[in-house]
Amino acid sequence: MGRLILLRHGESQWNLENRFTGWVDVPLSPRGIQEAKSAGDKLRPFRFDRAFTSVLQRANETLRLALEVIGQPSIPTEKDKALNERMYGELQGLNKAETAQKYGEDQVKIWRRSYDVRPPGGESLKDTAERVLPYYEKAIKPHVLAGETILIAAHGNSLRALVMELEQLSKDQVLELNIPTGAPLLYELDSNGTVTSHRYL
Repeated sequence: MGRLILLRHGESQWNLENRFTGWVDVPLSPRGIQEAKSAGDKLRPFRFDRAFTSVLQRANETLRLALEVIGQPSIPTEKDKALNERMYGELQGLNKAETAQKYGEDQVKIWRRSYDVRPPGGESLKDTAERVLPYYEKAIKPHVLAGETILIAAHGNSLRALVMELEQLSKDQVLELNIPTGAPLLYELDSNGTVTSHRYL
């Protein structure tokens, strides 16, 4: 049995400011640093074989802080832009409340949560999945199938794309899926890669 733990980065400075972040490389907020350390506390029972993360500092720092807390700072780690947050295009840097006033709350919710609608100049969740899932299949899943315990520190939408696949969610179900910051999500998979259980730690 393999174990896969998904960890959305702690609150970033732009999460705090309610801005669309996407590929803009913003740091963790003070609260985000604490969330990363708290996630580490929840991960103490696990011995990780390796970790995967994006190339953005908020995910990298979350991973570093969590591994530091559990005393496993030097496990093999791979960074890849395939795990980056969804690129929000022209919305990046804009305040979400102001964007809702300008375009309407329903339109903004569709941009944020729908599966295949792109914000202007950006990626849909479908686009994000088309880079996340092949990377998972090639670089991560073989380790899970080998019975390893794997940690992925990434982003709300790159993890939503992966959860949609792991849990076989529909496009309608994924619309309501939100992954909280700093909350480790454990999946246990059998030798075929099928999820046998999942829960937040």
